[in-house]
Amino acid sequence: MIAKGTVINGDVKFEGGLLVEGTIRGNVRAEDGSEALLRLSEAGQIEGEIHVPNVVVNGKVNGDVHSSAHVELAAKAVVNGNVHYNLIEMVMGAEVNGSLVHSQQKPASSEVPISFDKKAKKEDKAPSLDAKMETKQSPA
Repeated sequence: MIAKGTVINGDVKFEGGLLVEGTIRGNVRAEDGSEALLRLSEAGQIEGEIHVPNVVVNGKVNGDVHSSAHVELAAKAVVNGNVHYNLIEMVMGAEVNGSLVHSQQKPASSEVPISFDKKAKKEDKAPSLDAKMETKQSPA
């Protein structure tokens, strides 16, 4: 936690959870591969870029926000910069002075690529996309 009235001049790198009620003048970054959560309270302010998977903003951000998972912009949120997100929640009253940029996560490596090459041999073809749908009624 960075308490109200505290000012940090420099970048902050963390993992787990970080609650900011003070001011950070620098970039905020989560450890790579973590599911970190940054909460910026109504009194909090960040002057720099944010690179955190899960972000909840209710204060002021002067810089871009980069989130690979979830961004929540609460009623008192003010972001002067672009918001890069995968999933976003925005409450009435939140303000973004920049662009909202949707970025999907990379597909899982377990997915099988499907070839649409018309010249493919029969044994090289991808599995058929035809599937039967079965529905069952549950007793009411």
